[in-house]
Amino acid sequence: MTELETAMGMIINVFARYAGVEGSKQSLTKGELKVLMEKELPGFLQTKRDRDAVDKLLKDLDANGDAEVEFSEFIVFVAALTAACHNYFERTGSP
Repeated sequence: MTELETAMGMIINVFARYAGVEGSKQSLTKGELKVLMEKELPGFLQTKRDRDAVDKLLKDLDANGDAEVEFSEFIVFVAALTAACHNYFERTGSP
């Protein structure tokens, strides 16, 4: 598999690992999203304020208003976060 195919598979696997613990395997609840972010994106949740921001994030990601984040909503989040990181690295000259 190519690097991009591997990365796509890894994103799918991460979502699947956390989805369904509390509810449907097709979506993340607020609790599942918090755990995912704490374990997979610890650098983004360093303060209590950051953790409280997960509530706002869930609301923003939840395009259909069902209080859960489906894979298509999750992938929009991953893409936006990746783009923000790319912009940061371009500005700072980092990798």
